[in-house]
Amino acid sequence: MVDDEELLFADEDEAAKPRENRSRHWKVMIVDDEPEVHTITRLALSGFAFEERGLEFLSAYSGAEAKALMAAHPDTAMVFLDVVMESEDAGLDVVRHIRGTLGNTMTRIILRTGQPGQAPERQVILEYDINDYKTKTELTAQKLFTSVVAGLRAYADLEIIERNRSGLENIVSASASIFKIQSMERFVQGVLTQLVSLLKLGENAFCCGSERFARDNGADCLRVVAGIGSYSALGGHLIEEALPRKILDNVQAAVASGGNVFAADCIVLFFLSAGGGGNIIYVDGTGELNVFDKDLLHIFCSNVAVAFDNISLAHELERTQKEVVERIGAVAETRSEETGNHVRRVAEYCHLLARASGMGEAEAQTLKEAAPMHDIGKVGIPDSILNKPGKLSAEEFEIMKKHAEIGKDLLSGSNSHLLDVSAIVAYEHHERYDGKGYPRGLKGEEIHIYGRITAIADVFDALGSMRCYKQSWPMEQVFDYMAEQRGKQFDPELIDLFLAHKGEILEIRESFKDQPASCDEPEGR
Repeated sequence: MVDDEELLFADEDEAAKPRENRSRHWKVMIVDDEPEVHTITRLALSGFAFEERGLEFLSAYSGAEAKALMAAHPDTAMVFLDVVMESEDAGLDVVRHIRGTLGNTMTRIILRTGQPGQAPERQVILEYDINDYKTKTELTAQKLFTSVVAGLRAYADLEIIERNRSGLENIVSASASIFKIQSMERFVQGVLTQLVSLLKLGENAFCCGSERFARDNGADCLRVVAGIGSYSALGGHLIEEALPRKILDNVQAAVASGGNVFAADCIVLFFLSAGGGGNIIYVDGTGELNVFDKDLLHIFCSNVAVAFDNISLAHELERTQKEVVERIGAVAETRSEETGNHVRRVAEYCHLLARASGMGEAEAQTLKEAAPMHDIGKVGIPDSILNKPGKLSAEEFEIMKKHAEIGKDLLSGSNSHLLDVSAIVAYEHHERYDGKGYPRGLKGEEIHIYGRITAIADVFDALGSMRCYKQSWPMEQVFDYMAEQRGKQFDPELIDLFLAHKGEILEIRESFKDQPASCDEPEGR
């Protein structure tokens, strides 16, 4: 037992008072089969605070209870662990469980025993991953205080290292997938985690920015890119709509000065990108920063600005590629006297059907972006055939069918995944499920799903649109035809899904209407 005369006892009323903000307390677990040890330890450490955080005590009276409690509270900072409880090595078994079974290497473990002969210090310290070894008689109030401070300081440092590692993982992961959707958000989350960990700043931070930033616009044009802590749900929101006036004023001050703001309860880091974009990093609850920390933040801002420029450039290249693909697809339609809205509608139908079929959002989005290229091969078809206001002869139709292969040849061989998908769409969207299509007469699932989906979207829109060789069909007649071609022209499962989303299909059609067009006496082909 501990020498009671050397313990500093607190007033019982004071010790019984509930402490505020328990979530910010350090969790300290006492594992001992003697209830008096729990009582004395709690009293000796009542009123204790480290880095403005008090203690939250957890008690276990056996090794089994300790294992269960550690599983429920993996964020326990320290454990005072008795060796001899229900068995002579119960405490040592708990150590093995914490480090091995639970994989917890952060919790600081102080082994204390009233029977040192049962667990020789040199042997235990070498064979078990513990952080200190004390006999109960030597843990006076002062030494208990010292042990807790040392343990919590070590645990706090490990927390910083772990957050730092987590932030680096986010940054590395974002760097590896820089061209993927939302990689900017993941990168920013990594940057924020890294920043608050390195300088021990507050846990709540966000980054906002504008790609076309003008200082005259102030903070009104800024949108949250990503956040951590209490700001983690604000991604995508305009800051004027999502944040209180006090935060907006601090952001406005940074924008107006064109520099960083260091306030008593926050810091605001401002930096412009080479492309004219503006970015703000806001961290609250920072406390005082020394000159070294401020210099480090200035360097940090410079480096982050370069990273933002690189990622923004990658996103701009991706957007440009998508726009070029859509415009080229529209050119092909215009040449055949069809409307650019045809390719937009086909793209939307493809996206809807792809998602309905269970395709992931990223892949469905790629198909949507590739679909406008389905008839790009028409650029190689003579105008006399392409825009003939009547039925094509057998020879003319053979020439027309070549547009699928022309499209494939134009789009193949690129390093771009988007163009590879476009090549498949152009080559296979005139294949039929029953094998009677062209150019290769593929059947069933020999046809790529991109081709099967685009075939449905293209035929549906063509039937419902006016061309110089035909009148538009009434919508009910179009839907009847699509249903009749189940298992013939179209994949039966995909056409069922398409027809099941009739309402959404009609909404898309209404959103991208064609302008009225004139043409010579049309005939049905």
